[in-house]
Amino acid sequence: MFGLSSRFAKKPEAIAAVDLGSNSFHMKVARVVDGQLHVIDRLREMVRLGAGLREDKRLSNEAQARALDCLQRFGQRLRGMPPGSVRAAGTNTLRQARNANAFLMAGEQLLGHPIEIISGLEEARLIYLGAAHGIGASEERRLVVDIGGGSTELIVGEGFTPRQRESLHMGCVSVSRAFFRDGVLAPKLMERAELAARLELRPVQAAIRSAGWDSAVGCSGTIRAVRDVVCAEGWSEGGITLSSLLKLRKALLKAGDMDKANFDALKVERKPVFAGGVAVLLGVFRALGIESMGISDEAMREGLLYDLLGRIRHEDVRERTVDALSTRCSVETDQARRVKSTALRLLEDVSESWGLSGPHYADMLGWAAQLHEIGQAVSHTQYHKHGAYLILNSDLSGFSYQEQATLAALVRGHRRKFPRSVFGALPEVSELPARRLCILLRLAVLLHRERQAATELPVIRIDPEDVCLRILFPDGWLDDNPLTTADLEQEGKYLRAAGFELQFA
Repeated sequence: MFGLSSRFAKKPEAIAAVDLGSNSFHMKVARVVDGQLHVIDRLREMVRLGAGLREDKRLSNEAQARALDCLQRFGQRLRGMPPGSVRAAGTNTLRQARNANAFLMAGEQLLGHPIEIISGLEEARLIYLGAAHGIGASEERRLVVDIGGGSTELIVGEGFTPRQRESLHMGCVSVSRAFFRDGVLAPKLMERAELAARLELRPVQAAIRSAGWDSAVGCSGTIRAVRDVVCAEGWSEGGITLSSLLKLRKALLKAGDMDKANFDALKVERKPVFAGGVAVLLGVFRALGIESMGISDEAMREGLLYDLLGRIRHEDVRERTVDALSTRCSVETDQARRVKSTALRLLEDVSESWGLSGPHYADMLGWAAQLHEIGQAVSHTQYHKHGAYLILNSDLSGFSYQEQATLAALVRGHRRKFPRSVFGALPEVSELPARRLCILLRLAVLLHRERQAATELPVIRIDPEDVCLRILFPDGWLDDNPLTTADLEQEGKYLRAAGFELQFA
């Protein structure tokens, strides 16, 4: 799974976002007019993927069937949209599911586009981006709260920039399953649910409260459903207040059962997870001292659209993320630039034969070259392993889980023995392209071992085959560069052990 292309021969007339949430799946399609988004279609289905996550952390067959049926319908609407014009992202449930890869392979076939799994902090970034566009740019500092099916995101930011992000393991589906599975609304159950939410919030509440935000904004299904009910019941006007939330709590407990909690503004499909969502929201209000909360009708799926639009405009947050990580780890930028330039030049020569012609392959190879030495910030010894660990376990804004895993594999494999098992752990569709990119990175690093700007590389010819790469140097050049010759001989042994043949002359 490689990153979505941010370069098009012709910029797409429309883009789409698909949000595979723990409770519902959403799709939004928008036309791009003068750099602005105009929504032309949207679909939403209550899939309840999180309800199908078993105790062994595997998705049930029933939940997968519901989800795949939905993706098939979404796929019909997205049919014909060019590669890179659709961004689909899975969240908490797919982060947890042990059989997520098998589900994603089937889902991508039906959707017709790649599906990413994003981290909780990346989800928070996208939520803030969408919510900020929904309520407009402002100088004030805002707290944005999103209660999903399996996670709750809290973001403090200014304008369109998030300053602090948190993702907590609680949501309307998970809390409803834990405390209100049979629909009974007893005072003790509600107290226990609220306490569980407060306990989850406890490690972050001091930092969030001290961030000095001026207003609180809620978004997504749970909070909008609460807003709809409290306003329809006359307990609030426009948003959610603490007093209206307490009145809602009292009404739920008076009903005693969700089946008897009849609110005109509450959709039937929302009922099974409503009490859990209310408990989480009460916990958030009380833990963070919130008295009132405004509402944004835009959230993560809109954030996906705006982020994708940024990539199309060559404003890819992943570029800034890689630059920041490179700076933080004190990478020798001149060497990284040399390796990147050579690696991309090699890619041009093999791209057609090796099926690496998409711009996303160049992006991934370029980022790997830029970061291949970050592990030296830990130790020179086995720095390729340290670098892979840093990439795999860092918060890399803009990157999906699959992209981070691929980038880490390239850095891990850029020197010494070729780690076949590392690439074997990647999604099947990514394994062969990643192996080939890694070979190009290894060669680029080898050719720049002298680390000198004045060293001119010769014009070389490359003849790629399926499991073989033949490199032809100018006559006499290898004789004049015995260290490179020795390195190439050793590299040939490393690659031969990995089932690949390197020839040079």
